[in-house]
Amino acid sequence: MSVKGKKVLHMDRNSYYGAESASITPLEDLYKRFSLPGAPPESMGKGRDWNVDLIPKFLMANVVGSWPYLIVRLILLPSQLVRMLLITQVTRYLDFKVIEGSFVYKKGSIYKVPSTETEALASSLMGLFEKRRFRKFLVFVANFDENDPKTMEGVDPNKTTMRDVFKKFDLGQDVIDFTGHSLALYRTDEYLDLPCMDSLNRIKLYSESLARYGKSPYLYPLYGLGELPQGFARLSAIYGGTYMLNKPIEEIVMEDGKVVGVKSEGEIARCKQLICDPSYLMDRTTKVGQVIRVICIMSHPIKNTSDANSCQIIIPQNQVNRKHDIYVCMISYTHNVAAQGKYVAIVSTTVETDNPEMEVKPAMDLLEPVEQKFVSISDQYAPTDMGAESQIFMSRTYDATTHFETTCDDIKDIYKRMTGTEFDFAEMERKKNDIFGDAADQ
Repeated sequence: MSVKGKKVLHMDRNSYYGAESASITPLEDLYKRFSLPGAPPESMGKGRDWNVDLIPKFLMANVVGSWPYLIVRLILLPSQLVRMLLITQVTRYLDFKVIEGSFVYKKGSIYKVPSTETEALASSLMGLFEKRRFRKFLVFVANFDENDPKTMEGVDPNKTTMRDVFKKFDLGQDVIDFTGHSLALYRTDEYLDLPCMDSLNRIKLYSESLARYGKSPYLYPLYGLGELPQGFARLSAIYGGTYMLNKPIEEIVMEDGKVVGVKSEGEIARCKQLICDPSYLMDRTTKVGQVIRVICIMSHPIKNTSDANSCQIIIPQNQVNRKHDIYVCMISYTHNVAAQGKYVAIVSTTVETDNPEMEVKPAMDLLEPVEQKFVSISDQYAPTDMGAESQIFMSRTYDATTHFETTCDDIKDIYKRMTGTEFDFAEMERKKNDIFGDAADQ
């Protein structure tokens, strides 16, 4: 909005950036947040060495150019947040590190996710004949071009379902599970009966990103995800935006059904439009589910990950008789989010029963021993007021996924509801050049 020329005042009731997606520091504050008695033990090191994410997310990127500066051109579009970061130049405030491994759960064990022909043939995840069939599938995906009928092998990307594509290559259920959930990153199996175009592009993005970075296609900002909202706040400030922390919100002021301001500490800040998360206007939202997240502090890497200092593990729904996947994100002291020698793993999933902690037990079993855990069960909300009359535009609550794609979809939906137009990456690129000039491309 600031880049678009709007006058923006950002008020936050919290004393830190990021609200529910903040990185909490020092460690003592995390203990207080979860109402744990006493202070962290001395074995946890200095409290200021910790920056613990409340909501685990990684970035998937596929870019070309000069790393690590991240001032580069995207060659694949699905990783929306990375594209936003690059175009807006928020990356000038951030440093990223590649996540060291991507793994999938099968029958109680974890395996590296194979996404190239070489990895497919070497993987212990599949038998000999399954490896060959999966290799043929990956070759097909790599060569697939919707504009070149010769590459389609009888597949119509707009009509052929992904289920039929898997059937064409005679892939078994276990392979379908890790392909759909660990490569294409779907949360459920609904994609199987949809046209295959989106699935093929997702798998290609994953494979090409992995080929680019080697260990995994995922990136993570040093000092935690809390750096992201700070970066955008700085960008807004360049365009005249104002950010106020520790600002209590006493009232959303309405006139004739339309927002006209926000009252804080006896003063009213006048506005024409308001953006907020559901917690500020609960009577205009509806509950759509729950997410359980378990933050685990450990003194060791996760077993069977080749002692990786960071990784993602996806437990496909079918492997544990569920409707939703279970996710594990692990980072460590090497990302400046923990004391020396310490690791932070965060387990998350969509709640399906009245015993959420039992639902994540398959993931927790992979992490033992755990020194300290912090459990949260959060309600998920979606707006019932879409803002057409009130001019109040609410976001959705963060879901259980470990990437930012659904969050970016929400951002673009809010943008469209506010402006009446689609979010235009090209326009943002032009605005950036107006401010930063050609130096942004050097």
